[in-house]
Amino acid sequence: MSLYYLLIVAIIQGVTEFLPISSSGHLILLPTLTGHADQGQVIDVAVHVGTLFAVVLYFRHDVASAFIGLGRLLRGRIDTDGARLAFLLLVATVPVIVIGLVLKLTGLDDAMRSVAVIGWTMLLFGLFLYWTDQKGPTELKAEGWTLRHAIIMGLWQAVALIPGTSRSGITISGARALGYRREDAARLSMLMSIPTIAASGILLGAEVAMQADAAAARDGAIAAFFAFASALLALTLMMRLLRSVSFTPYVIYRVILGVILLYIAYS
Repeated sequence: MSLYYLLIVAIIQGVTEFLPISSSGHLILLPTLTGHADQGQVIDVAVHVGTLFAVVLYFRHDVASAFIGLGRLLRGRIDTDGARLAFLLLVATVPVIVIGLVLKLTGLDDAMRSVAVIGWTMLLFGLFLYWTDQKGPTELKAEGWTLRHAIIMGLWQAVALIPGTSRSGITISGARALGYRREDAARLSMLMSIPTIAASGILLGAEVAMQADAAAARDGAIAAFFAFASALLALTLMMRLLRSVSFTPYVIYRVILGVILLYIAYS
């Protein structure tokens, strides 16, 4: 794989992972629209690791609290904010792991990787994001996250296994529909991504661990670094913009891209 194409893949993954515009959809579309060979699982694992480091660094205080709380949780105690956060994040991750394994074992995950599917999900879930962002109340804070809300958002997160849906977009939509403020909805969505990305990386990593050679390892390291840098930049900008800007710009992008993809798919 050329360095130029490798950088494109890494930057697209980094920028789109946390913005509500679907990283998986863009990565599936890239080889489809350019005619270039698929980047392969080694690069997929690498860019996921890069984005994982970015979100962990950005939310390092929440992550440290949850990590410390995980120790108490393993001892059967949910008596601190950190332990409670760790517990709710684990609960919210269960649906996507279970349904993800089912899709992989049945081969349905590959069946959904089409331009038409991505076009429809880009369009429809983009409009859903707009509706929840405009109509949802804005009164709840991330600190008030409940078990019921964690389960609901976890189920929404599982929907993002359909390419083009956007994991961050659908969980933010779910949080906004429940009444969380924009910044808090995004914060919960990003924290939910940590165990999800980690689980995905472990699953993919187990498949390619014995296949990677020196050249693949080098490409993976380059991809991970640029995915990390671009993800951290995109995440920082989005969280700052949410203080004064709604999710409408992302919705406009999704609708335009969705319409274009549907035209390509059915023309």
